Amino acid sequence: MESRLALVTGAAGGIGAAVARVLGEQGVAVAAVDRDAGQLEEVMAKLGADDLPVAPFAADVTDSETVEAVVADIEQRLGPIDYLVNAAGVLRLGEVTDISDEDWNSVFAVNATGVFHLSRAVVGRMVPRRRGAVVTVASNAAVTPRTGMAAYAASKAAAEMFTKSLGLEVARHGIRCNIVAPGSTDTPMLSSMWHDDSGPRATVSGNPEAFRVGIPLGRLAQPVDVAHAVAFLLSDRASHITLHTLTVDGGAALGV
Repeated sequence: MESRLALVTGAAGGIGAAVARVLGEQGVAVAAVDRDAGQLEEVMAKLGADDLPVAPFAADVTDSETVEAVVADIEQRLGPIDYLVNAAGVLRLGEVTDISDEDWNSVFAVNATGVFHLSRAVVGRMVPRRRGAVVTVASNAAVTPRTGMAAYAASKAAAEMFTKSLGLEVARHGIRCNIVAPGSTDTPMLSSMWHDDSGPRATVSGNPEAFRVGIPLGRLAQPVDVAHAVAFLLSDRASHITLHTLTVDGGAALGV
């Protein structure tokens, strides 16, 4: 993977930042994209201090014109993009009868439409070069119903099927498109769902009232666990894998 260039969204924290680090450690140059410019600069400074080849690009994935402009800027400054990682994501909780239009629309704008914007802009440039790989970070919630998470689950299901459909269209150009589906991962998104210090233990143990079976492996995933799965699917070791979902959830979805 050395001397390749990856565009990673959601790189200011959580899984996106872990992906940027893991790829950088494998010699991949990383164009790190996030709408939180301040946090992005802070995270990238830490990676740069470790001599990792990363460069920050502030952009909102929900705006198609902004996405097209930042992709063009990245290719002009850094070269052709070999890998795209769609890791930007937001969570809004609420049962369907209570969730607002604003929350529903904001979740889909980032988690689904943002994946469309980036994939269209990047893959459109990969096609003439007849090479490239895309990984979308979805969720095990895309295939496992979750109470209070209908908007998030639906948006991730949309992102997953979009990525597979895209992969089917561009396979003839030698471009692979896959999905990594994390379960409960130790990130600020997960901790935002907790009300007290019992949150981690309850997540691992499960909650029958919410139809959650817990995590059979007995621990939360770390962002780096997900990042290694992303790196594998991007790499030439996965050269004959496309349209695939790799679930990284410690067994929480019971192998679905």
